[in-house]
Amino acid sequence: MKNILLVCAAGMSTSLLVNKMKAAAKERGLEINIDALPVSECSRVIDEVDMVLLGPQVRFQKPQVDALVKGRVPVEVIDMRLYGTMNGKVILEQVIATVGE
Repeated sequence: MKNILLVCAAGMSTSLLVNKMKAAAKERGLEINIDALPVSECSRVIDEVDMVLLGPQVRFQKPQVDALVKGRVPVEVIDMRLYGTMNGKVILEQVIATVGE
């Protein structure tokens, strides 16, 4: 099972996106664990994830997250339009294209 972490400022809007991504995964019959944490808390689970997605509002913290993962997993910034429209299906497809099912 893949573990995907969404990193945000406080977790409010990102938790909505997590729910949309989980629904899209369920629709496809995929077992993917998707969680969201504020950037200040992501270090406690960073070694257990297969990919990190940053909300557009924290894209400036990508170097900090890159340093935490030490090149072990991909770290990507979620497209602002996809984030704004909460398009969990397309974002999930991008994750699968990067890390597999």
